Formats: sequence, structure tokens, C-alpha cells
Amino acid sequence: MQAVATTTQAPRSYSKDENRYARCIAASKRIRWDIDKDVIRNRRFDFSKKFLPDGLSRVEELKFLSPTDKRLMSQIQGRSYANIFGLAERFIAAKVMEVSRDHCLGDQTALEAMVRFTDEELKHQELFRRIETLTAAGMPDGYDFPAKPNEVAAAVLSKSTWAVLGLTLHIELFTQDHYRLSIESDTELSELYKDVFFHHWREESQHAILDELEWLREDAGLSAAERDRGVNDLIELVGAVDGILQAQAAADARYFAAVCERRLNADERRSVDDLVLKAYRWQYIVSGLQQSRFTSVLTSLTTAAQQERIGTALEPIMRAFTAH
Repeated sequence: MQAVATTTQAPRSYSKDENRYARCIAASKRIRWDIDKDVIRNRRFDFSKKFLPDGLSRVEELKFLSPTDKRLMSQIQGRSYANIFGLAERFIAAKVMEVSRDHCLGDQTALEAMVRFTDEELKHQELFRRIETLTAAGMPDGYDFPAKPNEVAAAVLSKSTWAVLGLTLHIELFTQDHYRLSIESDTELSELYKDVFFHHWREESQHAILDELEWLREDAGLSAAERDRGVNDLIELVGAVDGILQAQAAADARYFAAVCERRLNADERRSVDDLVLKAYRWQYIVSGLQQSRFTSVLTSLTTAAQQERIGTALEPIMRAFTAH
């Protein structure tokens, strides 16, 4: 992968929109929720219902599965979907705390918005830990989540702030689309599972705004060479996400094969392996890369050559997704 020669480009101009930070604070206060009082409410998951909707799990592509096994597949994927969000929020909270320091002796409105952001991300981590406990209580033994949150966070945080903020915006924008376009309208989902992502979506809406503001602010202070290194880091981070997804897809396919209604033959097992990876790549990479706001911001911050480099690097992931 070659770097483009753009080191003579001057840092970009940047004008902070203080009103957007203030509006995020107002929204945070208005929609504030509590895990026990507002979300869980002494409930358990209804395992007679799906967790993830078909648009995310893609389970309808496995025509040979019974309705019971399709429901099980949605529950396994739904369990990992929540766990992967909890994993991501470990590094997001740490990075938000870090960039908040830039506001400590300056704009106190921006500082409050970022502190609220951090607090809410910590709450989301706790929520997803609770969800794992509740799902584990109702599902067969043998589920595995190979990724270690602290190790993943340390690896992500070793990359440039520009790249981490870009990845964070990517995640929090596709979160919005997943809820609005798939989860919200599906009447066949477990009510508790649906409520988890309703409340998560409400706070992530503000987080995505702050991600964008902070990414633009970070970008404005970089030289062209620093920004180019950030592009390389972002490419590497998306590749690392894909590695996590490959490991989790393999673990979940094994688990499904072990606990589903009937024994799968070799061709069916390969189809399950392919489907789960396809679903996870859609959920955590492709849907974000196709998100219009993300592509708009990324395009505004990168050169045509950098955009081509990103496209070339990610083409194998996109090809693997579309080839199945």
C-alpha cells in the first residue's frame, strides 16, 4: 500500500459549531434512561421470539433451516450483536475521555457534552454485560466470544485519533440505520431485545453528532502527512474489525451446528459458515460503508487518491460479502 505525496497541503480551517454541542446536552438530559427502571424492568428474554430481524441476520437465506432453527440463529447472532457493541464501546469510551481533555480549559459546553457521552457509553457497556447474562441463562452451554475487550481497545487506541474517530462515527451511524430500518418495525422480536436497542439508539443519535464534530476538529489540526497516516490507520482498523468478525462468525456457526434441531450435512454447514460471516460483515462493515452521512464526511476529509486507496483495501471484504 503506497502513501500519496500530499505533505505540502496546509491544515484545514475549522469553525466550531457550539450550538450543536449544546443541543446534544439538551437531548442527553431529555432522554436520559436507567437500565433497570426503563429497559430491563424485571423482564427476561422471550426465547419463543427472534432477537435480530431478518434484515440483519439474513437467516432467510438458509432455506433448509426449520422455523425453530431460524429463530435460534437470530438469537445467537443477537447475542453476539450485543456483545460486539459492548466490545466497541470499551475503546469508544476511552477515546472520548481522551479527546475531552482538549476542552477542559476551554469550551465548557463542549466538555459537558463529551463527559455525558462518556458516561452514557459506560452505561451501555453495563447494559450489554447484563444482556449477556440474561441470554446465557436461556441458551444452551457452549457459546464463545473470543475477542477480549481490553486487548481490542488497546490495539484500537494505538492508532491515530483521526482513524479512531472515523471508525467510531462509522459504528454509531450504522447503529442508527439498523434500528430505524430493521429493528423498530419488526413485530416478531423479543420485546426486551427490541427495547434494549430502542434505548441504545436514542443516546447513540447524539453520540454520532459528537463523533462528527470531534473528527472534523481533529482533522483541522493535522498536516497532510498526518492525515494520510490516519487513512492508513483507518484501513487497518477496518481490517482488524473484519478479523474479529471472522473469529466470531466461526465460533457462532460452530455453536449453532452443535445446538440446532438436527445434524447439518457438510454442504449445509458450509452454508451456515458463509451466511454468518456474510451477516456480520453486513452488520459491522458494509452497512456503515454504505451509510450516506459517513461517506459524505469521509469524502470531505480525504483526497481522491486516498479514497481510491480505501476502496482498493476494502474491496476484498466487499467482494467476499457480495460473492456469497
